[in-house]
Amino acid sequence: MLRLTDLKLPLDHPEAALREAILARLGIAADELTGFTVAKRSYDARRRGAIVLIYSVDVDTPREADILQRLQLDDEDDGYAYSHDGGKVMRTPDTVYKFVARAPTSLPLRPLVIGMGPCGLFAALVLAQMGFRPIVLERGKAVRERTKDTWGLWRQKVLNPESNVQFGEGGAGTFSDGKLWSQISDPKHYGRKVIDEFVKAGAPEEIAYVSKPHIGTFRLVSMVEQMRATIESLGGEIRFSQRVDDLLVDTDREGTRHVRGVTLESGEQLRADHVVLALGHSARDTFAMLHARGVFVEAKPFSIGFRIEHPQSLIDNARFGPQAGHPLLGAADYKLVHHCRNGRSVYSFCMCPGGTVVAAASEPGRVVTNGMSQYSRNERNANAAIVCGITPEDFAPYGVGPLAGIELQRHWEARAFELGGGEYEAPGQLVGDFLKGRASREFGGVLPSYKPGVRLGDLAPSLPEYAIAAIREALPAFDRQIRGFAMQDAVLTGVETRTSSPVRVTRGEDGHSLNTRGLFPAGEGAGYAGGILSAGVDGIRTAEAVALDIVSRAAPAA
Repeated sequence: MLRLTDLKLPLDHPEAALREAILARLGIAADELTGFTVAKRSYDARRRGAIVLIYSVDVDTPREADILQRLQLDDEDDGYAYSHDGGKVMRTPDTVYKFVARAPTSLPLRPLVIGMGPCGLFAALVLAQMGFRPIVLERGKAVRERTKDTWGLWRQKVLNPESNVQFGEGGAGTFSDGKLWSQISDPKHYGRKVIDEFVKAGAPEEIAYVSKPHIGTFRLVSMVEQMRATIESLGGEIRFSQRVDDLLVDTDREGTRHVRGVTLESGEQLRADHVVLALGHSARDTFAMLHARGVFVEAKPFSIGFRIEHPQSLIDNARFGPQAGHPLLGAADYKLVHHCRNGRSVYSFCMCPGGTVVAAASEPGRVVTNGMSQYSRNERNANAAIVCGITPEDFAPYGVGPLAGIELQRHWEARAFELGGGEYEAPGQLVGDFLKGRASREFGGVLPSYKPGVRLGDLAPSLPEYAIAAIREALPAFDRQIRGFAMQDAVLTGVETRTSSPVRVTRGEDGHSLNTRGLFPAGEGAGYAGGILSAGVDGIRTAEAVALDIVSRAAPAA
């Protein structure tokens, strides 16, 4: 098949227009087009009121050989050529996932997967599909039980430290917007494997072709359950409420460290020569255990800031103008960045159109915010994190060593808990008051969505001075890009500290930990992903590394 890209049509084009555009691009007659499928649909909203849709399509035509010859695309050419109208034509890439190995007949020790967020889920799924019958250890509960515990914090101010937004089946991504796009390099099309498996599990088919696919929390719950059932049907085992408290490691005669299994909170030991470490970014006690066991861990940059809420209608109108509300456009999003005079960068992160701000704490006595949307994205407010980048050099006041960033997070999360009144309410402030340096006393036209609630006051004491200064400088700059962004009544809610992992559990090119063979750090907690799609992709990569290592060990000596 042939792939045509950059086919541009008006937002409200007639159904036949796409077919006509294909015929014009290829210069063929109507009866020479056997069929086509949409590979991607995006939009260009730079001209408000004149938004255009941009298609990539895969075309089936008996004239393919003639077209390729005319465009001088030979069998070895994996690039593209330009048609007579300047549009791109290429061969449709092969995105079908191909397994790298099959499990040997004799498998004395099954691989372990620690964590069942997107990374662990896909690592376990691919290992199961290759016949390796993985055992998944998840410290939290199954997704529906976990949902009840999460609502317990949101509605009753009761936190379960082992079952919350961060811990449990599906990981932190379950309580998010369910975004499924990323800017990672993906030459092997692992992202397509992630999308295809989600569709099989019940996701809307449109996630396979829209430019910024998302699923939403409610749909993710049933999808995660379906994927769990698939893993189990293939011989995998899922064990919930199984926190890993220790790592079993020995050293061979050459001085090389090898993982030999794990010890669970119950005291039970599971032997394994291959352990996938898919922790997520909030498993602070496990990071400490790994560091104590001598696994190589290093500090890495992350960001801290607040959640900001505006009326979704303000964002829609700013981005889409008179075409706001069009069903093909949905709720508008944004992506903003500002480089500040103090050398910091402030940017928007995890933007949730038509969503809510949620309580995301995983430790008692701390307040953490995050954002979430349902598939419909029809809540009144838009929200996003507005965060300031920080580096390991900023961690010094909070401790030494690779875990100092965790102590920075804990310090400011505890401060937010105190400023919010001590019952998991969050501190908040109106944007106009924040910019003027005065405490807020009452809400205006924007009511915050965070549950258990928001206590207004002054957010200046809730973050380091350099972060407050940078965000105060950035908000008016963002207002110049989205008129009304710095409106008086917009609400800031603190604090956002879990933008990414504060540590990296560093691995080599073969996927093993730098200094512990058989330990495979992966996903967001290990510092190798950010978001559902990239975490799923990294889970697939890691599963392949585990499978190839097991097969190589099982191969008879030459």
